[in-house]
Amino acid sequence: MAYQPASFEYLLHIPGFSADMMSAHITLYQGYVTNTNKLLEQLYETEKNSPQYNELKRRFGWEFNGMRLHEFYFGNMSANPGHLSDTKNLQQFIQSEFGSIEDFEKDFRATAAMRGIGWVILAHDATSNRLFVTWINEHDAGHLAGANPIAVMDVFEHAYIKDYGIKRADYIDACWRTFDWSVVESRLQRP
Repeated sequence: MAYQPASFEYLLHIPGFSADMMSAHITLYQGYVTNTNKLLEQLYETEKNSPQYNELKRRFGWEFNGMRLHEFYFGNMSANPGHLSDTKNLQQFIQSEFGSIEDFEKDFRATAAMRGIGWVILAHDATSNRLFVTWINEHDAGHLAGANPIAVMDVFEHAYIKDYGIKRADYIDACWRTFDWSVVESRLQRP
């Protein structure tokens, strides 16, 4: 069964982002969905243990994670976001893990401001019941094995350059203001 792209058209009017940039970003995401489906078909049809099969397998992680990370990213953005202060369980969890909401926000923003391209993730490790702010370099490198992404920020240039140029800090501010913390909290509660 083929993956279907989720609808994120509501983001075309989100404060801090132009409709042109968001439209282009959504189109990029749709390409990841298309490529994930193509790779699944090709993997099924390709002779196993061949060089072609091996390369398709390597590429699959890139395309699938590109699809899924964009879904998490777009999914935690809202024009009318729920505030972190309204999410008592998540707020308490963050405070116990990072010391304070302010320290968590500093950690997340500092990670987002690091040089390079990638993703910033607030991840929940259910095994240890811990939260981590982590950097994912590219789509397929840096994931914490078994950890569930609960808040995601895209820091590839395509996410901000059209609206913010090289002012990444301005993009981080705009993106942070769109985080719907009720969505983030609901991801924490997943099994």
